[in-house]
Amino acid sequence: MLIKEAAKKLNTTARTIRLYEEKGLISLKKDQENDYRIFTEDDLYRLSTIIALREIGIQISEIREMLKQPGMQMEDYLNLQRSVLYEKLLEMKDMIHTIDQMMEHVDSADFQPISKLAEHLKKLKQIRKGWKDKWDFDSQAIEYDQHIKKAGYTFNVHQGYDVALSTVEQCITLNAKDQCLDIGVGTGNLGGRFLHQGAHVIGVDQSGKMLEKCKEKYPLMEVRKGHFLALPVMDLTMDVVVSSYALHHLPDEEKLLALQEINRVLKSGGQLCIADLMFQNENDRKRVLDMYRLEGNMEAVEAIEDEYYADRSLLIEWLVAHDYEVKAQQINSILSVIYAEK
Repeated sequence: MLIKEAAKKLNTTARTIRLYEEKGLISLKKDQENDYRIFTEDDLYRLSTIIALREIGIQISEIREMLKQPGMQMEDYLNLQRSVLYEKLLEMKDMIHTIDQMMEHVDSADFQPISKLAEHLKKLKQIRKGWKDKWDFDSQAIEYDQHIKKAGYTFNVHQGYDVALSTVEQCITLNAKDQCLDIGVGTGNLGGRFLHQGAHVIGVDQSGKMLEKCKEKYPLMEVRKGHFLALPVMDLTMDVVVSSYALHHLPDEEKLLALQEINRVLKSGGQLCIADLMFQNENDRKRVLDMYRLEGNMEAVEAIEDEYYADRSLLIEWLVAHDYEVKAQQINSILSVIYAEK
């Protein structure tokens, strides 16, 4: 397929395609005899993704970063489009909600509340768009399961891993065809447990390579690119939401935003279960860290301080305030399971 035909099929112009090529968004092969650009199906999918992202206002430099993963296929391009569109959808909802709140203050001579609302909206947008994977999970995906530290180290961050996942499985009651969302699905070790119950499991992760590995292990699981702060599912569509060893990658303030996102997608009467690294409260965190320091186990101290282990009491407080019935189970000094019914 040549450039004019490709432009017509994508409802764009040859000039626009050349611009994207110049900006390094797409690399096209050329006919050796006449130097004409030749378009493959993968090229068309990539271009359609670029066009869709530009339509919703994404800058070319941002698109280049999004598309830097080599060997992307049709499913990868569609997954990316869906993820970005959900982020935009949530951004629009945040804006509408903020405007509604501002309208309550229009008759007041005091503009400070409006200014605070505008600042809050700006901060919320920055948090949703600014999430970065500083742990580079793409590079860990292939051997992730083999590198889970359950025993044999000075500090085993995954000690109790199997018990925690089994506890989540036992807490959840699923019916056939229920919608189950696993956030931070990784290679599917938790979500995969619910497939045999006949549930439709959707695994969400920001790492494309983790999703590839998950799909390889569990072909029946649907995988979607996304993260805690912008879940790629519609409102009130999930019967069950689960997560394991993922929430501790978010700072405390963002954890509460993550609970807000979970609340958005979880049906009334739905179930939430989280297994993660957390302390009972701030005093418990101090006690555990002091214990490791006294033992001279600085590997444990550094590992804990490198992450954002949760304050369990804050998570429970938020859930109770939003009318959830909550239970918590301690697996070990750094690992807990929270179960909540909406």
